[in-house]
Amino acid sequence: MPEDAYGHINNAFCDGMATTVTAAHHFIWRHLYASMQAAQKPASKLRFVTPYKENSMNPMWREENFEQICSRESKTKKTAEIEKTISVKEHERERFDFDPTMFYENRSWNRRPDGIVINKNHRTLYILDSEFKFKRSCDRNEDFLRVKEDEANEQHKSILAAAPEWTFEQIDFVAGRHGAVVEDDFYNKLERLNV
Repeated sequence: MPEDAYGHINNAFCDGMATTVTAAHHFIWRHLYASMQAAQKPASKLRFVTPYKENSMNPMWREENFEQICSRESKTKKTAEIEKTISVKEHERERFDFDPTMFYENRSWNRRPDGIVINKNHRTLYILDSEFKFKRSCDRNEDFLRVKEDEANEQHKSILAAAPEWTFEQIDFVAGRHGAVVEDDFYNKLERLNV
């Protein structure tokens, strides 16, 4: 898809546009993620864990040896309690009604952050999330940024509380129509990732 087409995608509320919007989001995110990884400062101790695809927390916990951070049982117990504070969406209702306890555990393990970056030296795990909104809204202002970051933080708050002995931080990259960003915010986030 040509780059100049991204800004013309309206939204994913139309079933006919959902696949296109998702593909554009993934393409832009992979490009940004690979660029951040390639532009890391030489002395950086950060390791970008999910360079090629989104992955749910379940296989990632195994593949990346996150048991060193927090046991699976401990994470399940802590995050299930937090998941109970996050509202159940309409499309999740049937699974919730079938078995609420399993629903919260599964929803926690099936969270799919866009990216994860680890600094084992500082015991810090960064959850990266991207929000590319292709809408005609006032997307260059701080209020738009704050609303989008609040939405992303709500989505991943159960992951962020998984292990008290580690620091979990969420970094949200938000862009609006035609690539509009709040530049200071964007560059501050790159700096946090040693880029």
